[in-house]
Amino acid sequence: VRMKRFRRHGQESHRDRIKQELYGFNKTVEHGFPHQPSALVFSPSLQLLAIGTRSGAIKLYGAPGVEFMGLHDENAAVTQVHFLPQQVDLVTLLDDNSLHMWTLRAHHGVSELLETGRFTLTGPPGLSITMLKPNPVVPSLCSLPEDYGGRRILEHVESLQENPVNPLQVLIGYGRGIMVIWDLERHSAVKHIPATQQLESVWWTEDGGHVLSSHSDGSYCRWMVAGEGTQSEPEKSEVPYGHFPCKAISKIIQLPTEQGPPFLFLSGGMPRASYGDRHCISVIHSKTHVALDFTSRIIDFFVIRDGPDHTGDPSALVVLVEEELVVIDLQTEGWPVIQTPYLVPLHCSAITCSHHVSAIPLKMWERVLSAGPWPITGGQNLSPDAPQRDLLLTGHEDGTVRFWDASGVCLYPMYKLSTAGVFLTDAEPNDNMNQCTEGEWPPFRKVGCFDPYSDDPRLGVQKIHLCKYSGYLTVAGTAGQILVLELNDEAAEQTVEATVADLLQGQESFRWKGHTRLEVREEPVTFPPGFQPFALVQCQPPAVVTALTLHSEWKLVTFGTSHGFGLYDYQQKSNVLVRCTLNPSDQLAMEGPLSRVKSIKKSLRQSFRRIRRSRVSLRKHHVNSAAKVQEANARLEAELAEMELAPVQRKIEARSSDDSFTGLVRTLYFADTFLSDSSHHTPSLWAGTNGGSVFAYQLRLPPVERRSEDPVSAHPAKEIQLMHRAPVVGIVVLDGHGSPLPEPLEVAHDLARSADMQGCHQLLVISEEQFKVFTLPKVSAKMKLKLTAIDGSRVRRVGVAWFGSSRSEDYGESGLTVLTNQGDLHVVSLPGVKLQVQYPCIRREDVSGIASCVFTKHGQGFYLISPSEFERFSLSARCVVEPRSLVEVPSQTPGTTLPRAQPDGPTPSHSSGFLYFDYFVHRRIIVKTSKL
Repeated sequence: VRMKRFRRHGQESHRDRIKQELYGFNKTVEHGFPHQPSALVFSPSLQLLAIGTRSGAIKLYGAPGVEFMGLHDENAAVTQVHFLPQQVDLVTLLDDNSLHMWTLRAHHGVSELLETGRFTLTGPPGLSITMLKPNPVVPSLCSLPEDYGGRRILEHVESLQENPVNPLQVLIGYGRGIMVIWDLERHSAVKHIPATQQLESVWWTEDGGHVLSSHSDGSYCRWMVAGEGTQSEPEKSEVPYGHFPCKAISKIIQLPTEQGPPFLFLSGGMPRASYGDRHCISVIHSKTHVALDFTSRIIDFFVIRDGPDHTGDPSALVVLVEEELVVIDLQTEGWPVIQTPYLVPLHCSAITCSHHVSAIPLKMWERVLSAGPWPITGGQNLSPDAPQRDLLLTGHEDGTVRFWDASGVCLYPMYKLSTAGVFLTDAEPNDNMNQCTEGEWPPFRKVGCFDPYSDDPRLGVQKIHLCKYSGYLTVAGTAGQILVLELNDEAAEQTVEATVADLLQGQESFRWKGHTRLEVREEPVTFPPGFQPFALVQCQPPAVVTALTLHSEWKLVTFGTSHGFGLYDYQQKSNVLVRCTLNPSDQLAMEGPLSRVKSIKKSLRQSFRRIRRSRVSLRKHHVNSAAKVQEANARLEAELAEMELAPVQRKIEARSSDDSFTGLVRTLYFADTFLSDSSHHTPSLWAGTNGGSVFAYQLRLPPVERRSEDPVSAHPAKEIQLMHRAPVVGIVVLDGHGSPLPEPLEVAHDLARSADMQGCHQLLVISEEQFKVFTLPKVSAKMKLKLTAIDGSRVRRVGVAWFGSSRSEDYGESGLTVLTNQGDLHVVSLPGVKLQVQYPCIRREDVSGIASCVFTKHGQGFYLISPSEFERFSLSARCVVEPRSLVEVPSQTPGTTLPRAQPDGPTPSHSSGFLYFDYFVHRRIIVKTSKL
């Protein structure tokens, strides 16, 4: 009789308790710019900014680190957001006609954003709310005078404005141009303002004496408010960018200054034929007139003002466009852009890869750090100081690498590196036609950094590896280029010479059909302070670099593609090893991801440049603009018709039944371990491929100073073929204590203990299907954990992390963080290779989110939830970075207390309330008040 073995209850509960102290899953904060923003509002009293999105998210931001997020249950776009005066409450309106009440409620000293009420307006078909505005003194019911409403169709309400000096008067602006000043106490119209053009927006000046209206023909008017009755003509009417037909001015704001003329802000109004595609806000103050030219569609804007009561001079212009938030400093000469500490567009150029580095030494941190002022200061950031300095590096399609401070809640931009200067590309660095030049009209000034075009898709960054101790960085790209860079505090002029690594090793049977390599500039290039390239390896064929590792102590870089891998001595700028892994039957690997495909982005970029050049030329020569633009557009259409549009090509990661891409190198690893015998350890290089092969090379490393006479050499030592041939996604060597080997230079900087070289080492090979442990140096199988035995999952991402106990500072364990193709996160113990915890994280359908995931060394991670946003998560019970903020009710004046929201239910038709809203029903306008 076979007897079952039972673990004693005490042992099991003890381990469960330790797990609770080590592990815990939380999605903590969303970094970056909200995807598809749709509404913007600012509360001067709370100093909070709110953004609504088309997916139903509502996000609040105050001082750096003060962030809140809410999500509507309805999958509908947020069309309007309003803060209630002198409250910590706000109201959102969705495009499904539902109204939602939110509040910032304090709990244990920390504020939380909670939804407290909602209701949906129902009515005849075609009902839609067009305007919503908080107002604590609106009466029960009012309507437009019959003699006016019956005479003409007024269309929907475009704007509602309170009189700044008399809150009992409301300006109602209708789409057809009619404006009515309504007295809420007398229940009657005080004044009618009959504009003749379609109304876009209105603004009541601060002294209450004038109304500004902007219109669909690109004009704005100034109307006097004094007196009653009808004012037939405006005091002033102007088309800022006439005489040719202009687009609508969608929003107008005028704000006074204490000792000078007012500021005027206009959105739109550009000449329709020449600049109808521009997204502009014009700022006019005294003799200064600038047309701020944004890179994407304007959603909304507001102005921040000085002073304790926020009624002083304008200090900053905050503009939300579709792809970024731009803040202009209005108090500094030249009106420069302020670097935002959050809401930074991570996707200025599309993100192609990410790399995280934990615990950056202070000296290096200070060398790349930059800072800037920020005018939004609401709330108190109660999050503790970050325990360490962390960097997130993102590689981009345009060949840039951006460094982000990932230590805390704000993902703050520190530094941008561009690799394009090393190469000859189609980029035109002097193409600054959007910059304001003397005498140009309109006076354009390009602002914002979002640029969806890549001048050359070969520049795209695919892999990054940074050594935080030495300041060496290596960056690899789409066309097989591997740059080695060094941190330098001074600008330097130098030539970067390329060393070719022929990964086919002269095999005549293969012919590369993909893109060509990038040409290196032969003349010296001036590189600014920061990371400067000094060495370059060019893979041949110039395929995408799929694996990259740097060992700064040994001065070596190893790289891999779909054809093989190489080892490069960047001290001597020479190849040490080149190994072809290409399967003879694998012809797909010779095609290349950009094979025989003309880049649509490149062609579009060139065509639009030609159009812009023709516009600049015609402005200089005063020729017929419409004819020139039509000719340029016709040329663009002809080019697009000739172009061959390629299907989206994804990097193949999983194994294929026809053995394609089996030679693709998935992982590379350096280790000082036992290869030949158990008494002599030696430097080694390990490579894992898509076909389940592992290659190990023993390295001979003469001292750096002697390498010119006695070069580094690599000799084949081991070769493993996994029986299931699943792709190898990770390799880790464990020392005599079962701990992962320390990073290069980590022991030298006293930040890790030396590896145990007394006991026997173990080799952990992680494939897509299982974790397998081998003994070294014999390479005999010891134990394994098979992931597919659980649910058919495959490993997509893996990292080594340290999990510290949340109860004891002195206790912690190493483990593997694992992400599967199902979007699940696992932690696997080391050295026992046992599954500890499992959490669902990413939807399995979210292929780009899974592919973008990057783990940190302390149990956290990041993945893209949209092209512009990282979701941050933690698997560690100790290491959690999340917003902890407090927003308090501003000091109130008597009579401003507002009623609270009520639960869902029908809206009383004649109750007094704090909201009024206008909606279009059967071509009639109704202004109605209600209580939530």
